Amino acid sequence: MSLPPEGNKRTAGAPPDHIQVGPPKKTNWLAWLLLALGILALLLALSRCDRDKAVTTTTTSSSTVPVSGDAGVVAATSGASVGELGGYLAGSEAAPRTFTFDNLNFDTAQSTIRPADQEIIDDTAAVLAQHASTRVRIAGYADARGSDAANLKLGRDRAEAVKAALVAKGIAAERIETTSGGEQDPVATNSSAPGEAENRRTELVVLSR
Repeated sequence: MSLPPEGNKRTAGAPPDHIQVGPPKKTNWLAWLLLALGILALLLALSRCDRDKAVTTTTTSSSTVPVSGDAGVVAATSGASVGELGGYLAGSEAAPRTFTFDNLNFDTAQSTIRPADQEIIDDTAAVLAQHASTRVRIAGYADARGSDAANLKLGRDRAEAVKAALVAKGIAAERIETTSGGEQDPVATNSSAPGEAENRRTELVVLSR
């Protein structure tokens, strides 16, 4: 029996060196493409969700803008008397505009309107009745005696008292907002009794005509 040539010798029982088992491997580009598209779609969905949330937050904030409230008053004290309110509302000057109840000051630590001060309430109600679309804010103040928290509450109580008096004269409650300036923005010195009395005041801010 003849032997194979020396160069063709193989180890007995070993498979051929270059035989490929099964079909040739191919890269599945379609699967990778679908995966990439899925990730992109997910990122776009998340981006839209965040954007919608931001829009909703902005809309909510703009539609529920809080009343200036205890943090401050719409306009700084102007020095105008509430007796000038009628002329202002009959004119064309822009809002907001602040008017002071010159003849309406409260007793120390009190929020009750005194009988002697009722006339200014009557006059103001008459003016507001003539301008039915006007919306106002009543701001109450206190002198510097007492704590900040107590003065803030006292100012609001005084504003609410003025509002109640105007409503009792026929002005719709929804036309009147209230706020408190506490002891902030004094119009006189708090080192004298007359000055403290002036600071225990209320103001009317015209918000819109």
